[in-house]
Amino acid sequence: MIERFSSGFHPFVLPFLAGMIFVLGYCVYGIVRILFQLSGEDRKKFLVSLVTPKTFVKNIRDIFCDCLLHVKLWKRNRLLGYMHSSIAFGWFMIILLGHIEVMLFLPERIHLFYYPIFFNFFVAEADSTIQGSLLFFLMDFFLLVILSGIGLAMVKRVRSRLFGMRRTPRPSLLNQIGLYSLWAIFPLRLLAESFTAHISGGSFLTIPANWVFRQFLGNDLNMLPTWWAYSIALGVFMSVLPFTRYMHIPAEMMLIPMRNAGLKVRNARKGFARVQVYACPNCGVCIDACPMSVDKANLKDCTVYLTRQLRRGNERRIAEISDKCLLCGKCEAVCQVGVEGPKLRVLNRAERKYAVKADYSDIPTGTLAGAAEGGKVLYYSGCMSQLVPSIGRSMESLFRKAGVDFCWMDRDGGVCCGRPMLTAGRLEEAREIVRKNTEIILQSGADTMVVSCPICYKMFTEEYSLPGIRVVHYVHYMEELLEQGRLVPRRGDLCYVYHDPCELGRGCGIYEEPRRLLGRLSSIAEAEKNRAESVCCGGSLGSLSLSFAKREKITRAALDNLYTSKADAIATACPLCTATFARYADRPVRDLAEIVDLYTDGKLKPDTI
Repeated sequence: MIERFSSGFHPFVLPFLAGMIFVLGYCVYGIVRILFQLSGEDRKKFLVSLVTPKTFVKNIRDIFCDCLLHVKLWKRNRLLGYMHSSIAFGWFMIILLGHIEVMLFLPERIHLFYYPIFFNFFVAEADSTIQGSLLFFLMDFFLLVILSGIGLAMVKRVRSRLFGMRRTPRPSLLNQIGLYSLWAIFPLRLLAESFTAHISGGSFLTIPANWVFRQFLGNDLNMLPTWWAYSIALGVFMSVLPFTRYMHIPAEMMLIPMRNAGLKVRNARKGFARVQVYACPNCGVCIDACPMSVDKANLKDCTVYLTRQLRRGNERRIAEISDKCLLCGKCEAVCQVGVEGPKLRVLNRAERKYAVKADYSDIPTGTLAGAAEGGKVLYYSGCMSQLVPSIGRSMESLFRKAGVDFCWMDRDGGVCCGRPMLTAGRLEEAREIVRKNTEIILQSGADTMVVSCPICYKMFTEEYSLPGIRVVHYVHYMEELLEQGRLVPRRGDLCYVYHDPCELGRGCGIYEEPRRLLGRLSSIAEAEKNRAESVCCGGSLGSLSLSFAKREKITRAALDNLYTSKADAIATACPLCTATFARYADRPVRDLAEIVDLYTDGKLKPDTI
């Protein structure tokens, strides 16, 4: 290869240079700003993780798999995965191969960062080499891969169902400019490299195209406009990138090492939360996943629109979207980059100021604690279990059948676990409840605390510090009693479909244990959507503004999903789900405690308990 221009420069690269300098400057400014928004502890943790060998390797692997190959999207839908990875990985490979070309043939130009991008314009092929031929072939191959991805992206705009998506977000004006400039980049690159293929060389894609073009546009002056157009398309894309969905490209590369460093979202608008907002790719996968999307009026209340409004600073819409959400966590479960939509909403709710402060100081601890003295097991049913009293009665029956020395902490009412206050964004009030309950529990003399409500269980395991006390969900405890032989199972004749409660499944990662427990007592069928993609019952305490009538649509959609199993009855492990489904279900709805109590006998005789 020889240089065609001794200066190594041509004015057509200026649009690209301007766009590149702008986006690099914006990213550097953004990184510095975000680092200063982190707390001193988080900033130190993040910076140390960058030089920790194990974390460094994990960062590289995750960036490669998530940002370039889009492995999570491949698992969700192969066509969608190929579309994204063909563009991302293909573009990466073209940039990499361009740098290899410069290092091999003109290493003295490697400091010019536009040179690898426009290499074929600046050089002429003097001699054919194996190295050169291989690089030309790979360049054409990856360009073809990218073009196939661009073609699929165009199809997706009009036929999104082919990609497993019923709905996609409506792009803003800037997003449309970014989209169309991105689509233009690679066809223009093909045109530009094809026009110069007889000079700088090419392969199976650019050589035939060059032959066709030269039949009609034989003058070499025709090549310059295509290189200008290619540079302008690059410049436009990079100039609008910080203000569009495509900011997720650099943002995700910062999000991954921050997450791997163990950082948590602590502020609604700053630090790690801000990185998550910009890392949202606006793909719209969360729209179909959101249980509220059964009603078209709620389509613009999904996480993809929350992140958009957070970037715009639209306080009215931020409050509306944050308040309406059920906090079921399904958007986070399906998100390819792991945007924590529920946490962002809770922290935005916490920005709100209330004139009234809650005070729990007058609640006595002695009376409740005294009732628990001498009991090794403390049973906490939770407020929602008051909606389904049979759960508490079934648990009491199971304790007695198994000969468990227990005390029912909130039989006649007690202090809420605090999660409703927490999800409402009233964080200090929630902490006060936690302090009050902690006093009661620690004074109880119990060494095990059994919780039957998953909402409470998540709260006790994440927000409480109870040294010396094992907090266990009733599913695990009932399994222990069966394994110890303290409960003897009998086989029922009904087939159950198990509904995964949001807080127990997506919230605590407990999916298999309830099925294993239920499977010892009856046959089980699976709904079409289950485990991490289970559909919220609609009764969630998370929403502050969703009306009862609108919740009914969500509940019926969740029931329709469960009906796909053809099961005789519905089983779940949440009092709120049980009560909500029971209103509209056309078949029996039972909590796991009721089922276990129904199909088990005690090893001890009643008079010995």
